[in-house]
Amino acid sequence: MIEIMLDHWLNCFDGAPERTLDEGETLFRRDDEVEWAFLLREGRLFLRRALQDGGLLTLHTANTGDLVAEASLFADQYHCDAITDIATTVSMIPKAKLVEHLENTSSDRLSIKAFERTARELQTLRTRIEIMRRRKVADRLDAYLELLGHPKQGEWVRVADWIGVTPPALYRELARRRRHGANIT
Repeated sequence: MIEIMLDHWLNCFDGAPERTLDEGETLFRRDDEVEWAFLLREGRLFLRRALQDGGLLTLHTANTGDLVAEASLFADQYHCDAITDIATTVSMIPKAKLVEHLENTSSDRLSIKAFERTARELQTLRTRIEIMRRRKVADRLDAYLELLGHPKQGEWVRVADWIGVTPPALYRELARRRRHGANIT
């Protein structure tokens, strides 16, 4: 979460109901409707996305004091699963209540829009970091394509930069895929 806003978030959750999750339990799943905002009171949650190859991409690890999946405040559905590996407690309030609080306590409407943009940028950055943690070019490319789709014609060099590989390394992987019948433009 954005550290400067921590105290601001905490008072929104004063007196909010809490939910305790056991090890391995899921708080929400990808494509669930976003109805709640969650503040992690104790424990840890992994925001993960299952990939087509059966692997998991951890987009973020939320810890005590974090607002969970803050970019989801501005989405209709979750884009990942939230799963705990230890006993975890979250406070929860309706998403609409938190957004209303933000709008009412902001000095202007521009503040909530700036936060929305920042939350989305943070979500993108976390995704990019997790993709770049993968060791193989092929694995990085698979994750990129699954999450973001194919780039426009002539934009592969930007993909190379985004996944943290050199253009020649990416072009070798693309050539390998073409030799094996993949439709790469």
